[in-house]
Amino acid sequence: MSSPDPRQQEWRIEFLERNIGLPVKAVVLGILFYYLFMSRWMSDMAPSPRGPAAEEVTRQFALEAVRFLFLVYAGLSIGVAFIFRAMKELPAVVVQWVVFANAMIDGLFVAAMIVITGGLDSSLYWLYLLLIGRNALCITATVPQVMLNLLMPLFYAGAVAVDSWILDRDGEPLPELGQPYLLRLALLLAAATWCYGLQVLLNKHVQRLEELRELALRREQLQVSGRLAAEIAHQLKNPLAVINNAAFTLQRTVKEGKTITQQIQIIREEVDRSDRIITELMGYARLVEGRVEKLDVKDELEHAISQVFPAAVKYEVQVHRDYAPMLPHLLAPRNHVVEAFVNIMTNAREAMNGRGNLWVSTSYGDGYCVMISIGDDGPGIPSENLERIFEPYFTTRDKGTGLGLAIVKHNTEFYGGTVHVESELGKGTRFVLTFPARTLMNVRE
Repeated sequence: MSSPDPRQQEWRIEFLERNIGLPVKAVVLGILFYYLFMSRWMSDMAPSPRGPAAEEVTRQFALEAVRFLFLVYAGLSIGVAFIFRAMKELPAVVVQWVVFANAMIDGLFVAAMIVITGGLDSSLYWLYLLLIGRNALCITATVPQVMLNLLMPLFYAGAVAVDSWILDRDGEPLPELGQPYLLRLALLLAAATWCYGLQVLLNKHVQRLEELRELALRREQLQVSGRLAAEIAHQLKNPLAVINNAAFTLQRTVKEGKTITQQIQIIREEVDRSDRIITELMGYARLVEGRVEKLDVKDELEHAISQVFPAAVKYEVQVHRDYAPMLPHLLAPRNHVVEAFVNIMTNAREAMNGRGNLWVSTSYGDGYCVMISIGDDGPGIPSENLERIFEPYFTTRDKGTGLGLAIVKHNTEFYGGTVHVESELGKGTRFVLTFPARTLMNVRE
């Protein structure tokens, strides 16, 4: 089972543990404080068969033990309350471990209360069903949730065993465990299994709905971009085609005017150049039709590597791969993502003159995102050029258009991601692309 979005996880903890759990626990602690310190509830327990003296000692010891246990639990609960109040300033991992520890403490405290309220006959048993449900909602990671919910039946069994030991020690008749006891344990185990299974189904359903919603939105946005691209192409390419045809006809007609012919040739070259720039600009602006898909980052990186370093060419470049397992999928048109990878790898290949090392790795980032690192051991980028490499038309190569890295930056930021470059002369260059796994496209008006 995959964990939900960190924002959803934070909302669950904030709503259930802080907004609901803390007030309910405050009321329970207040009631228990009244019964333990201000009433005769403990003094009115059934007398011990050992006589008045033994009865008084037993009562006093039980009262002091229960009061001490209550004070320890109340102190821990107050500490947890302060942590939940400041949860937005704490790392998510710390908050999740506090939730786990708090749930375990609650289970142990309920077990202690079952011991002093009748053991097998205690109605507090039903609180374990509530605790199992609470654990399933707040602790979504598979191993901690299953471990914690399996401890709940174990805590109950331990409480019944301790109660039976106390009764046997006091010479009182032991309760018959039998079928009711086994049915209660089976019910707790069934509740833990049912909550886990239901959460898996709900998570998959919610994830599917989110993916469908994002796919629909991105398809709609791409369709709008596609219609705009068609309009731009129609408005710009048609006049260029007319100019090109007219120049070609004029060149054929005026054969003896050398100067005129040369000027016409210049016109044709500039028209071709303008047409090429417009085509590249359309790629830079991403004003093209595309189909949003669920992409596996590893597969797309391998596809880009095969394009930039085809086996038939025999480049002397060693590609080192380090892919993190079970990365979340990206929702984007395949050509947008692959184009960014291809442009970075192409720059690396040309910087190394087709000889060197290329490191490609993936990892998890903060906030449920995917990080892709592409580095080389080429000559590096001068520090004065690092701030300009993503600018359109900035290039240090004679035949470069200066749009490759601009496309990388645009395609990454279009989906809410970021791109960062690290370089040192003589030691190579490293690009780090960060893509949020679940986000809407960042469309600027």
